[in-house]
Amino acid sequence: MIYTHQNITKNIDESCDVCVVGSGAGGAVVAKELAEAGLSVIILEEGSHYTTEDFRTTDTIDSIIKLYRDGASTVAFGKPNVMLAEGRCVGGSTTINGGMCWRTPEKILKRWQWEKGLPDLTPKKMDFFFERVEEMIGVSPVLPEARNQDAEILKRGAEKLGYRVKANLRASRACVGTNQCVTGCPTGGKQSTLVTYIPAFLKAGGIIFTNCRVKKVRISGSRAHGVKGIIIDPTTKQKKFKVKIRSKVTVICGGAIQTPFLLKRSHLPDDSKMLGRNLMLHPNTKVIGLFDEPVYGWKGVNQAYQVTEFFDEGIIMGVNFLPPGILSLAFPFYGPGFLEMMKEIYNHCVAGAALIEDTSSGQVHCAPFDQALATYRLNQADFNKALRAVALLSEIYFAAGARTVFLPFAPLHQINTIDEIRKIYEYKLKPVDLELMTVHMMGTCQMGTNPQKSVINPYGECHRVKGLYVADASVFPTSIGVNPQLTIMALATRTAFHIAENFAKYTQ
Repeated sequence: MIYTHQNITKNIDESCDVCVVGSGAGGAVVAKELAEAGLSVIILEEGSHYTTEDFRTTDTIDSIIKLYRDGASTVAFGKPNVMLAEGRCVGGSTTINGGMCWRTPEKILKRWQWEKGLPDLTPKKMDFFFERVEEMIGVSPVLPEARNQDAEILKRGAEKLGYRVKANLRASRACVGTNQCVTGCPTGGKQSTLVTYIPAFLKAGGIIFTNCRVKKVRISGSRAHGVKGIIIDPTTKQKKFKVKIRSKVTVICGGAIQTPFLLKRSHLPDDSKMLGRNLMLHPNTKVIGLFDEPVYGWKGVNQAYQVTEFFDEGIIMGVNFLPPGILSLAFPFYGPGFLEMMKEIYNHCVAGAALIEDTSSGQVHCAPFDQALATYRLNQADFNKALRAVALLSEIYFAAGARTVFLPFAPLHQINTIDEIRKIYEYKLKPVDLELMTVHMMGTCQMGTNPQKSVINPYGECHRVKGLYVADASVFPTSIGVNPQLTIMALATRTAFHIAENFAKYTQ
């Protein structure tokens, strides 16, 4: 059963075995697995519930306002600032991402085993959890007939230069390539938790309360006993009813910004002083190629390929075509003349970005007015990596036939030949000159065996509070260098199995 602000008519006071906060890649997975294990489970989701039919719209701005936290306008403050985009709806960010699903790279798992004291996180021991998730969400290569032209241009340029390219693995079944992933799949082809785990959770007897902002985890001594929150009208922002959930186990799955924010507000004991720290972002540098040939990048699947030649350097490149209202933000122009320009060039653009496996870090703070505030300091090594990534992606565009490449630098907006790539280094750019964005926030409740160096244990339980778990990207000890959805879901499955196997101790 799904309850919304429209059909909730009084304060909520419920008891259950497990309360899960969040319904995305972590929350929906944990909730489904535990409900199917026979436990009573309640999900609290801050966003609203939308169906596949609701996504059949061309109103991009309205969709972003409804599906993203603060209309995708939040920022991690630093030099430079980094734009953040968080999903806030049933299904979380799986509802509005591209569905890319890569297993955690072996080099990352080795780091976690050797450097972070997590010996059980081997590829062999994680295989079961990866396979379980992959089967549930249909992880498979993009079908040839669904690949879009902008991705083929990226592939053409990369292969001309001898760079390795891989077809993306995505959570999809019968994807017809509408390229509306970022505003919700209008066909249900993308296998977000909204259309996979959530229906299975409801079938197993689960309950969801939407439009519920959780304000505090109820902690008494060294045990968690549920949460308190409020039901909020998403249109008027008015607080309507109070929510109190009593549970034997509580699992927080709000993402790497909201989870530490909630735990800080709840005064979680933190011996390590790491709660909210270690924020990693996979900063993305956008680069746009303008071609004489028609591109029609909006026809086809989101991100059919990734250039993986430079993965060991911490760089992955891909293209992701965007609606006009969003793509226009990537250009350094404005006014009526720019509108006419967009009409002319929109169907000749390839919009891409490079994902950086960052070694920089930031922090999540509790700000006034009940807001989370993120800060992030881009270090010199990652800035140099970003410069190289922009240069490489520009080279690929020119090799594919681009006549102009638009760059993410304030003093250097565009280059027109492959020889001008050297300007990226000649201009002596500074980090503050670089435009960055991200949808991959990680690391703020990192797991480990030592309570003096980590927030949670290897199965996601808080070191100092029994019955309180975390299952989202905030548990990552390091940046992982690939799209994090599958890693989140596999680790969440592992956490759910652990809770189910050990649930008896929480009833004592």
